[in-house]
Amino acid sequence: MAKLKNSARAKAAPEAPEAASSPSGGTAEQIKRTLSGSAQHIWMAGVGAFNRAQEEGTRLFEALVKEGMNIESKTRRMAGGKVEAVREAVEERVGAVRGRAADTWDRLEKVFEERVQRALTRLGVPGREEIAALIDRVDELNRELRKMSGMAEPAAPPLKKAARKRASQPAPKAPAAKKTVRKSATKKGGGANA
Repeated sequence: MAKLKNSARAKAAPEAPEAASSPSGGTAEQIKRTLSGSAQHIWMAGVGAFNRAQEEGTRLFEALVKEGMNIESKTRRMAGGKVEAVREAVEERVGAVRGRAADTWDRLEKVFEERVQRALTRLGVPGREEIAALIDRVDELNRELRKMSGMAEPAAPPLKKAARKRASQPAPKAPAAKKTVRKSATKKGGGANA
């Protein structure tokens, strides 16, 4: 490129004195040569700029690639740290939601149990405490009957333990009591008819 500039200057310099020495028509020819020289200079400047842009563009491109790689690695490191922070935040929120869900489930379960208990009470189904009190009262009456009739009290009545065990279970007691009543009524009725 430097060669092109020097050769363009060498050609332009000798032509200028010739134009000044010609007596007629020198101005038109001088303008023509000046324009031609200027156009050639502009052309050479454009070629030189293109060459420089190509050389510097390659270097600039390589520098930009290196800078992009550095930025990408920094971003990945920063993102890696942020991912952990985000993961921890999400786990905290999920834990809080689980806790609220468990609390809500417990409250719902209590409400359900209370409503079932109220419904059973309205229907006249005795509760656990009432059945236990009733069993104790029946045992007391049996003892009094044995005393009045002169019978000895059994050492460990198996019926008493079984009845208390059934009373402490949360299963519905009404159907079991009806079946027992029906069986005993059938036995009593069968025994009276026979």
